[in-house]
Amino acid sequence: MHSIVCIKQVPDSAQIRVHPVTNTIMRQGVPTIINPYDLFALEAALELRDKFGGEITVLTMGPPSAEESLRKALTFGADRAVLLTDRSFAGSDTLATSYALACAIRNIGREYGPPDLIFTGKQTIDGDTAQVGPGIAKRLGIQQLTYVSTIKALDVKVRTIEAERRCEGGVQVLRSKLPCLISMLEGTNQIRRGAMIDALSAARASIVKWSAQTAGVDDMAKCGLRGSPTVVKRVFAPSARAEKATWVEAAEQPAQALIDAMFKRNPKLETELAQLARGTSSAQVSGA
Repeated sequence: MHSIVCIKQVPDSAQIRVHPVTNTIMRQGVPTIINPYDLFALEAALELRDKFGGEITVLTMGPPSAEESLRKALTFGADRAVLLTDRSFAGSDTLATSYALACAIRNIGREYGPPDLIFTGKQTIDGDTAQVGPGIAKRLGIQQLTYVSTIKALDVKVRTIEAERRCEGGVQVLRSKLPCLISMLEGTNQIRRGAMIDALSAARASIVKWSAQTAGVDDMAKCGLRGSPTVVKRVFAPSARAEKATWVEAAEQPAQALIDAMFKRNPKLETELAQLARGTSSAQVSGA
């Protein structure tokens, strides 16, 4: 079984700075880490390999410095790492990124065997869009299982997978044919401590580096800024509220004391809620 795990090198969120003119994230001089959500995806792939065997290829798109994150992924036990790096990818939004990664995944299939599973984290901490994983699946024409919390079963012979997916109001149990793409939720597992032999191997490992041409990207108009319709108008930190919070103390009936304080602070609120309640009651009577 062949699994591909897509990871991203991101700036440490504790030290992110925004350029005052371009409104883009300033990455120079900021420590980088593997996107934390991607580590849950990597561990899920490692656990399946422990049970069923096979290989894991880790893939990332980024500058040459992203090689550091790939080596870190190798220390956890991945079998190979592929770095998709090209100046033409600069400025890519999620649409352009998913196109380039989908091309690279097809090329990985030609070079190392077609993937059975493609893993991603649910989103990245620098973009927070959760769009790249589904975009890859759409471009590859495969099923996508998003926000997966548990992989319940995998049948290699029948080539099906069953997973639990968290959704609004509950949990869905989904079954899909392979190949498919899975985006893992946070807190679903805990990344293992890499073995010493894996750390030594990672230090000596040769990272596969592909340019756009080597990866089989055939339409450069879909890459980089040219292929990115998303425009960031402004990035800013929310201003502090001028009105300070009020501390409500009540030894008995704290809930009632909190409600009374809310109505006292917002005199119109009680009237608005009463009108809303009357409107709801009237609608229910009419419907009956």
